Amino acid sequence: MERDPRHYASRQPCDSYFVESMDQDDHIYDSGYIARMNAETQDEIAEDLSRLVAEEYQDEILEHMELMESETLPEVANIDIQEEIQWYMRAYLLEFIIEAHNAFKLLPETLFLTINLLDRYCSKRVVFKRHYQLVGCAAMLIAAKYGDKKDRVPTVRELKAMCCNLYEEDMFIQMEWHVLSTLNWTIGHPTVEAFLQLILQEAEYPDPKEEQMARYLAEIAMFHKDFVDVRPSVMARTVLVLARHILGTPQPPMSVWASTYNPEVLVILSQFIHAPSDTLKRKYEGPERGCVSHTLSSFMAYQAMLAHRNMPPTPPSEELSSQRMLIDEPANCMTPQKHHAVPTGYMTPPITPNSGYVDNSVPSAVSNTHRVPSTPPHPRHSYYVS
Repeated sequence: MERDPRHYASRQPCDSYFVESMDQDDHIYDSGYIARMNAETQDEIAEDLSRLVAEEYQDEILEHMELMESETLPEVANIDIQEEIQWYMRAYLLEFIIEAHNAFKLLPETLFLTINLLDRYCSKRVVFKRHYQLVGCAAMLIAAKYGDKKDRVPTVRELKAMCCNLYEEDMFIQMEWHVLSTLNWTIGHPTVEAFLQLILQEAEYPDPKEEQMARYLAEIAMFHKDFVDVRPSVMARTVLVLARHILGTPQPPMSVWASTYNPEVLVILSQFIHAPSDTLKRKYEGPERGCVSHTLSSFMAYQAMLAHRNMPPTPPSEELSSQRMLIDEPANCMTPQKHHAVPTGYMTPPITPNSGYVDNSVPSAVSNTHRVPSTPPHPRHSYYVS
């Protein structure tokens, strides 16, 4: 509560050392106000200098990021020859990681880095099915420590509770160390989120819903094997182009690098967005993320309606003539033929059965000669559940 100026006017001047005058109060107020103003000015100057330095070294930064992404991509062929874990299991693990990532409110790039660490580890080590969730938790713990604030990093006790006490606390620590040592402590992987932010910086007024839609499409692509070895820079530019097409926003003037995308990746991705994960739908259905899951569902429903409307009907004359031929002609004048329906578009591969997984494209000699080391054994085998 501020003092009334008449309060000071009614008092006589006092020369006592222990009495603060109004001038001293004003001096303290002025110094605090000036300090805050100086701090704000320093922050603005720091942001301006950072922006100038980023623009000056933009080409070098982009070149280094593209070099790092090529060196930190997982090997899909090595994951194919895994004996216990199969590709359909990866979708269930990703849903668990996404829910945990959302519960801890971690940064978006932490999710992409987690999946990269998981796939890279699985392409270098033989992973048992009972350890698969443990590897995913260790990858998320490493990624959170790398980019998030300290108070947001999940604790080992929290991860243990999320895994329903399936693993002991020291097992998380052991697996964390083993993942880091297997990857030679190379964590700095430029994610899709990093390239996406780099592209959006070129736009003068970036659309938040456009950013959320691009991120939603990128997370849909994480669930499919076809995009595991696609470079994040290619994926970021492709999902941004597809997001603008879905939202109907025009392409802003951008550099040649930012406006270049891969048409093949765009076509394949457009075949997978019709059935995203239910976990992702719930994640992006809220207003804080622009309700982009509802927007994508409405867009796909509209496209399906247009495709059904533009489908040409079968001519009645040809249909009647074919039926007349089958009825009037004798049975020995024509050989019956089997007409197999040819699927159109890019179909989703069927779920691999639980009985086993055999990839005929990989020779058997590869699995016998190129054996990768397995995950480290642990003395507490009684805690593992197959």
